[in-house]
Amino acid sequence: MTEQKKIAILGGTGALGSGLAKRWAKAGHQVIVGSRTADKAQEAANALPVASGGPKAQGATNLDAARQGDIVVLTVPFSNHNALLEEIRDVVQGKIVIDAVVPLVPPKVAVVQLPAEGSAGMIAHKMIGDKARVVAAFQNVGAAKLQADEPIACDILVTSDDQEARKVVIGLIQDIGMRGVDAGPIANSAAADAMTSLLIGINKRYKVDCAGIQITGLAG
Repeated sequence: MTEQKKIAILGGTGALGSGLAKRWAKAGHQVIVGSRTADKAQEAANALPVASGGPKAQGATNLDAARQGDIVVLTVPFSNHNALLEEIRDVVQGKIVIDAVVPLVPPKVAVVQLPAEGSAGMIAHKMIGDKARVVAAFQNVGAAKLQADEPIACDILVTSDDQEARKVVIGLIQDIGMRGVDAGPIANSAAADAMTSLLIGINKRYKVDCAGIQITGLAG
């Protein structure tokens, strides 16, 4: 495992957030579940596993979780994305902020509809990149896969303008049993966001659950 981190997962009571929380808690990291209400967050935190000798998860409001965490992970719906960035921008100075939000536009979520900025990660970079080290990741892994106690045959594309932050996040991905792939600068997160809609369409057309991606030709 990489050095133990205090990981705040904002929107951590949702499917994706709780799946990541479960896996990082099992890996021995200190997890702080963030939600709009502290009671709901604490209830979710109480349900998380505790690694042997590891810390017990905690619950807090999204703002308090962002304030406490070393690493901050955004897993809220896209409709709440910008408001949450505004809320936390003054408490994430110097921190790695992992944006796992995908700009899906209902009802046609299987159709690529990227925002003018290019991706959710690019929006975060423009809104808080002067304060935080923004990384985009986890757009293409199904929440149900993270929730299951099984290996996940899926690579995670990691993009950021901060090369060292990319390395840290790749290490955290390895801790939960997947391979992180350095996919370059944050502008490239547009490709990962677009791929989510493609995968949703593939799931529907081929009647499969949580199709993912793997990069061939890499060692390891």
